[in-house]
Amino acid sequence: MNRAIGRLSIVCLVMFVILLGWVNYLQVFRVNSLAGEPGNIRILDQALKNQRGEIIANGGGPQKVIAESKLTTGGIYERYYPDPYTFAPVTGYDSIFGNTGIELSENKYLNGSAAKLAIYNFKGLFTGHSKQGSSVYLTIDPRVQEAAYQAMVSMGQTDGGKPAAAVAIDPSTGAILALVSYPTFNPNLLAPISSAVVAKNDNALLNDRSQPLLNRAINDTYPPGSTFKIVTSSTAFGTGTVANQTSTIPAPQFYRLPGSTHVLTNDGNSVCGDGHPQIILAFTESCNTAFGKLGARLGGAALRSYANLYDFNNPNLTIPMPVSPSMYPKVSDPAETAISAIGQFSDTVTPLEEAMMAATVANHGVLMRPYLVQQIRAPDQEVVQSTAPAEIRRVTSSTVAADITKMMISVTHNPAGTAYGTASPAVANGIDIAGKTGTAQNGPNNTGLDDAVFTCFAPATNPQIAVGVIVQGGGFGADAAAPIAVKMIEAFEGQH
Repeated sequence: MNRAIGRLSIVCLVMFVILLGWVNYLQVFRVNSLAGEPGNIRILDQALKNQRGEIIANGGGPQKVIAESKLTTGGIYERYYPDPYTFAPVTGYDSIFGNTGIELSENKYLNGSAAKLAIYNFKGLFTGHSKQGSSVYLTIDPRVQEAAYQAMVSMGQTDGGKPAAAVAIDPSTGAILALVSYPTFNPNLLAPISSAVVAKNDNALLNDRSQPLLNRAINDTYPPGSTFKIVTSSTAFGTGTVANQTSTIPAPQFYRLPGSTHVLTNDGNSVCGDGHPQIILAFTESCNTAFGKLGARLGGAALRSYANLYDFNNPNLTIPMPVSPSMYPKVSDPAETAISAIGQFSDTVTPLEEAMMAATVANHGVLMRPYLVQQIRAPDQEVVQSTAPAEIRRVTSSTVAADITKMMISVTHNPAGTAYGTASPAVANGIDIAGKTGTAQNGPNNTGLDDAVFTCFAPATNPQIAVGVIVQGGGFGADAAAPIAVKMIEAFEGQH
């Protein structure tokens, strides 16, 4: 009997130790995650009585508050977005059911629960102030953001509104100056304290066929079309297959793909120079046969290697919101490789990737990490986090980048005696832009028209802004996408 009691005592002691350990684990290691559980009513009730931090666009020109909390009846704070449609793709929303965008990625700082704010919150025990969130300062330039959004709205007034997105980046730092998605939504519809109101509005947005909650700038992908010829050219120069921008390459009027009955042609079945043009001319006129034949010669492995250098096939990119990866497939079939070399087959890009491609060329071949958060400041304005520019990798040599820059300049300018660049009509306002158009057959995104794509940087000789624009079903890149980029650059240059 005594032995049995002893064994039972040991079991009880072990269970007690396990229980004590579990309680300590919950109170010490799980406290933040449990506090963030959506079903935790006590935490939600307390959070509504704390002032959530502001989100501020601080990338150029006058600062602009784009998200703030306002005190309502009963001592409850409610989120408010002063310019909701323009900045929704950046801020996302904060609601009683959850959050998105910067509201989600910087939630711990905005709601004041971040570990770095512990000292400030501890002081509050003695000063009597309630927990208050940090202010998040973004790299977004309000004027560039607004110019892009208004250009898309104007486009929608003339053609019924096509889905579109645009991103602008500082090439030398990676700071994101604009991130716009259209159609967009009003995050104020999801900010009320009433669960019934939020549920109704959320359901309406989710069932809207235009998908306003989809952030097309970073979470939707499209065929890059001829803008991918930047990558193909980088591969050709980087591998030594083509010496420089004045080297000649084969460019037949009709190119029968290897091992296939499919014949690749140029726009309107046009000829490309004399059939053996300099690569700069083939790039200027965007000759599909020249770059398709070049791609088959380079091979899928080499193209994929350089696409990866430009950050294709990266599932881990965050800005800090997660970014859907742009994709260049593993391809070995010569015919499929030729098609992929002109930005078709299974190639896909986000508008952010389009801006990153141009930014890399503009930055002498170096790709910088794109980022949105400039600084985070505690309620007393002490800086608790700051982002420093960081290099991802060198993609090309500065010599290769200079050659591609000359080719991109030829697309937007029309020097005497040369071919007519595919974007010359769109940027003939004296703006010094280097760019590349794309008119992409859109496969699963089929709307009856090709997608319009444009990537560029400016000023061409001293780059300060790189832009990527995609208009779904927009047709020619120079007609639909390039004018949006021009408006963004005009807004940027107007304050610099």
